[in-house]
Amino acid sequence: QVQLVESGGGLVQAGGSLRLSCAASGRTFSSYVMAWFRQAPGKEREFVAAISWSGSSTYYADSVKGRSTISRDNAKKTVYLQIHSLKPEDTAVYYCAAKTGPYYSDYNRYTYWGQGTQVTVSS
Repeated sequence: QVQLVESGGGLVQAGGSLRLSCAASGRTFSSYVMAWFRQAPGKEREFVAAISWSGSSTYYADSVKGRSTISRDNAKKTVYLQIHSLKPEDTAVYYCAAKTGPYYSDYNRYTYWGQGTQVTVSS
């Protein structure tokens, strides 16, 4: 069982940066693939980024590739998402998710979810 709690969201001006954190409970955090998804009002939840259990592999959606970094600290049981050059279209609730086994970008594959943190980018 894993419980996830996101933090770090807020109101940011376009062009700014934000770092989201996701703190996990549970003894087997290091065995999980961790991912970030986001959901804007009226839209389907979409993949943002994922990281392998060791941190050696990372995956990004095209929409954030080149301006975001996902990382993890297994000792702190925390995964991070840093996004630069924020755009109004990045506005969404950002969710942290975890799963065992291989990486997928499909949110239906993820077992554990946080409650989400709101990111609002003003133009």
